[in-house]
Amino acid sequence: MSYDHILTHTDGRVGIAQINRPKALNALNADVMMELMTALEAFNADEAIGCLIITGNERAFAAGADIKAMAEATPVSMLNSPMIDQWDRLQKITKPVIAAVSGYALGGGCELAMACDMIIASESAQFGQPEINLGVMPGAGGTQRMTRAVGKALAMEIVLNGRFLSAHEAQHYGLVNRVVPVELYLDEAIKLGQQIAERAPVAVRLAKEAINAVFETNLQSGLSLERRLFYMLFATVDQKEGMDAFINKRPPDWKGE
Repeated sequence: MSYDHILTHTDGRVGIAQINRPKALNALNADVMMELMTALEAFNADEAIGCLIITGNERAFAAGADIKAMAEATPVSMLNSPMIDQWDRLQKITKPVIAAVSGYALGGGCELAMACDMIIASESAQFGQPEINLGVMPGAGGTQRMTRAVGKALAMEIVLNGRFLSAHEAQHYGLVNRVVPVELYLDEAIKLGQQIAERAPVAVRLAKEAINAVFETNLQSGLSLERRLFYMLFATVDQKEGMDAFINKRPPDWKGE
């Protein structure tokens, strides 16, 4: 399928979706987000793909939303817009999603990165929620996910005062997995994606579900979910294969069943 605002390709079992609006610093609008989610859903449905990556370019992952498209909006037009609903589609992706971030990840771009399961950042990456400078606030998860990642005090400064986090600060506060040189950030994300894609697919899917449940449930409910999913995996072909391979000291041959 061809797209107007994104590029897609695969590297082994990794599906890569690249935002491609370089003149606008990859600013997000409804069309970009709808294309991006359509591509991710296609990768998610492809049995040959085990992990997904969202990226931009070296200068910008996504430098916020397209402000020109929002400047004259009304509450009703925003309510009827499909823009923010696209983040809900991302939460339904069952395979791991990695954000490969270089340059600006601001506003909606930061929210998009935080909605992914992991973030690999280049040394030039900057994260922030500068909506306050426009007289508004984050609306696609910025207040919630940022606070969960870095804590209340720092989130207040980022959201209320427009503070940016450098790549190394973001790593220090737990927002990103690792920081690498600019020329290596996408390669590092692909490497991580390939490693995850080599794991037992059903186990990866259920483990992702269990981790995400931490943010939706209390500890006891989360432990109960984890235990049910753990037991469920003993009905899979891959559980038998993985344990037999371990016992017989050979590489496993995952079936995704």
